[in-house]
Amino acid sequence: MSRTFLFLLGSSRGQGNTEILARKAAEQLSPEVGQRWIDLTAHPLPDFEDLRHDSDHTRPTGDNTALLLDATLEATDIVIASPLYWYSLSAPTKRYLDHWSGWLRTPGIDFKATLEGRTLWGVTALAHEEQVVADPLVGTLRNSAAYMGMRFGGVLLGNGSKPGDVLKDEEALLRAKTFFAPERQPEIARFPYEVR
Repeated sequence: MSRTFLFLLGSSRGQGNTEILARKAAEQLSPEVGQRWIDLTAHPLPDFEDLRHDSDHTRPTGDNTALLLDATLEATDIVIASPLYWYSLSAPTKRYLDHWSGWLRTPGIDFKATLEGRTLWGVTALAHEEQVVADPLVGTLRNSAAYMGMRFGGVLLGNGSKPGDVLKDEEALLRAKTFFAPERQPEIARFPYEVR
């Protein structure tokens, strides 16, 4: 399977610092690596309804849920590009991950087995000098990858509040140049209690 990156933009502001940083990292990908960009605010998902214990699960068709499900299944690499909002993921990004719970029970797609071994990445901009405040966001992505048996490529962090501020973060721009480097082979994610 050839590599295909799905970039999911979770900001409430177009062309924000997180998207800028994600695009800087994506510029380094080889031309033969596929890229698909989906703005979660332009393709909003409905609030997730937990039907785990109901038996009537059907594959969505013809809507944003179907679009995002199909895009997720087709990607070898999923990049969550969410700004740090109140120390975690943005609402559209969290809603997307909530829908994974439903997709796990959708007949005919074997969602967990399909994503197993693929790679989950994160990109975020934060308006705080201490990057440790992004730990809840990083933990959400790492633990989601661990549950799914996915590889975790880590989170590319940049600093910025006003539009374009991240372009002043020279360290983040330098990290972006190698973030998706093919020689980086992310390992299968583990929960924190598994690596102590």
